[in-house]
Amino acid sequence: MKPDRSSNAMDANQPVAPPVPHSFLQYLRSLGPGIVMVLTWLGGGNVVNSSVAGANYGYALMWIVVIALGMRFLFVSLIAKYQLCNEQGEGVLDGLTRLHRWYAPFLALVAVVLGHIYGSYMLAGIGETCVNVTGRGLAWHWAAFWALIALVTIFRPSFRRVELVFKGILVLLSVSLLGTAIWAGPSPSGILRGVLAFELPARAGGFDALLVVIAMIGALGGSIANLIYPYFLEQKGWRGPQYRRVQMYDFFLAILTLIIFTLAIWTIGAELLHARGDEIKKLDDVTKLLGVALGEGGKLLFYLGVFSILYTSVVGHGLGLGCLATHGYLRWRRGPGELPDYKTHPIYKWAVTWIVISPVVWSLPGMPDFVTLTLVANSLQVVLIPVLVGGVWWITASSRYIGARYRNRWWENAVMVIVFIVALWAAWGSVTSVIKAMRELL
Repeated sequence: MKPDRSSNAMDANQPVAPPVPHSFLQYLRSLGPGIVMVLTWLGGGNVVNSSVAGANYGYALMWIVVIALGMRFLFVSLIAKYQLCNEQGEGVLDGLTRLHRWYAPFLALVAVVLGHIYGSYMLAGIGETCVNVTGRGLAWHWAAFWALIALVTIFRPSFRRVELVFKGILVLLSVSLLGTAIWAGPSPSGILRGVLAFELPARAGGFDALLVVIAMIGALGGSIANLIYPYFLEQKGWRGPQYRRVQMYDFFLAILTLIIFTLAIWTIGAELLHARGDEIKKLDDVTKLLGVALGEGGKLLFYLGVFSILYTSVVGHGLGLGCLATHGYLRWRRGPGELPDYKTHPIYKWAVTWIVISPVVWSLPGMPDFVTLTLVANSLQVVLIPVLVGGVWWITASSRYIGARYRNRWWENAVMVIVFIVALWAAWGSVTSVIKAMRELL
């Protein structure tokens, strides 16, 4: 059954559609969902995977940034195109559910499970960071405190308020990460070689190169987190193909920001830590070594960036995955037709409470360290990419779902073949690498 536009979730409660921008300043003022999205993506995975890769392998693995972000750009662009341009006026999850009815409960379950897993390393990192900066309290105390602050922010969410907070933190991140990277002194020739060489060196440090590569695909290429971008577009009020151009500019800015910050973190590891031959096993290793190389000022500057990245990820994942879990549950239970407002439904409140609060347990003494949690969690999520890529590819390539006007062009389908093959390779590598890492832990 094809739902009409009135069946799109939250239609009765949608924000008033903003005017479509036409001038440069109007476009600049309109940007926002991409900033929220990129700071949600730029979580502990980027901090750990990029610093570990840079510290242990220098610039040798930087080619994976190109592959992973190339996958994400195309994949999320197709997700956004479906959200804005499909003829039924439905959400991406609705289209996937028409493709197969089990997508709805599957994505609802994955949202709450991965929400907990994401939160496990992000709150652990927040706890470690606050203890190291203040010298007071225990990691789980700080993790619980900031989890409650995040929950208050998104329990009764205002997307405008979230946008303003994220834009302010974007400024802090620019000062912190770019300032630290410039302080470290990047090597343009090293970056160029790392991007073009496609080298997979022998193991260096505590983590195998393949595990680092797979984790980078998970952190940068993403999986379930890619499906929360439509909810930010929806809450912004962008509905319909007339917003496709501003959405593309919005998303291009997000990817450009992600590239710059990722290279900045990588540069810090490659220039300050790799040259010293130091091994990264936990978050504190990074900051202690930065303290030696840059002094206390450099260490505090980096801590500011780490905290900002982790906190915005907790908020963004709580908001986005809470909406995805609620949407999936309601679509599964109620079938086709109009759905109530996600954010006022009891399921949403239960979902965000679980996603934000439950991971605090991983900050308790005796739990795995922040770096190990991050690498394993980001590797595990890669297993989901083929399922999501295949589904999104299908509904955007078929005129039955998106409509004849906006279905994929031949080159988009050709690239998606490559993305799907890379996703299958990454999923297989994820399983084998995680099994190997868990055996080493045990």
